[in-house]
Amino acid sequence: MRIGVAATAPLGADVLERLAAGHEIAFLLTRPDAPRGRGRKLAPPAAKETALRLGIPVHQPEKPELPAEAERVVVCAYGLYLPSRVLAQSLFLNVHPSLLPRWRGAAPVERAILAGDAETGVTIHETVAELDAGPIAAQEAFPIGDLDAGGVFARAGEIAARLLNDVLEQPTFTPQPEEGATYAEKIAPADRELLLDDPVDALRRVRALSPHIGAWAELHGRRVTVWSAHLDEKGAFVPEVVQPEGRNRMTYDAFLRGLK
Repeated sequence: MRIGVAATAPLGADVLERLAAGHEIAFLLTRPDAPRGRGRKLAPPAAKETALRLGIPVHQPEKPELPAEAERVVVCAYGLYLPSRVLAQSLFLNVHPSLLPRWRGAAPVERAILAGDAETGVTIHETVAELDAGPIAAQEAFPIGDLDAGGVFARAGEIAARLLNDVLEQPTFTPQPEEGATYAEKIAPADRELLLDDPVDALRRVRALSPHIGAWAELHGRRVTVWSAHLDEKGAFVPEVVQPEGRNRMTYDAFLRGLK
């Protein structure tokens, strides 16, 4: 079976690597290189770096086009809308890191943590024109617990590869219910600000945006990104790893010593 993969972000890179361990991947369809980092130099997407390391052909069109025939195309964190004319060329199976129909859209992991959901999961569904609304081939839940977004993505990648192995050859689809559908909007600047008078919300915000986006607060007169934190025995918010503007990450204790 010729399998293509459409992926861009780190979750897609993880699923690509796991799939390549047991399947021949015909190609990677990914987004063009984009400016990244302080110097804004062009850098390849995470999925491209993985594909090049594994010797998988990479295609980066501005608009989605399949570079070759494929019996299945696995879509995971690709980031571009796939039009109907492309979807008609193969069976597209989308990996979505939520329990659809909850958290359709761009930021399902972050929104699940921000909302205080007890669990999330992975859904494998057919890619259709409507956003994350296709019929479901497989789904598995897992508890969020104390995981940050990075931990959720890692768990999701592991589960996604296992579920795909079960359904790639002969998927059986169940229509996705509309009841309970919610939309996971992109993370906006306002989502990044910590509300320190609400410690529970602040901790969720730190976990939802770590290690890839970052939540910030004014601490001792300095704007600081907080990468990890906990609540003490009295329920107060305690930063653990922080990053003052223009500086590297450091422990909160080191930050406090620097103020003195």
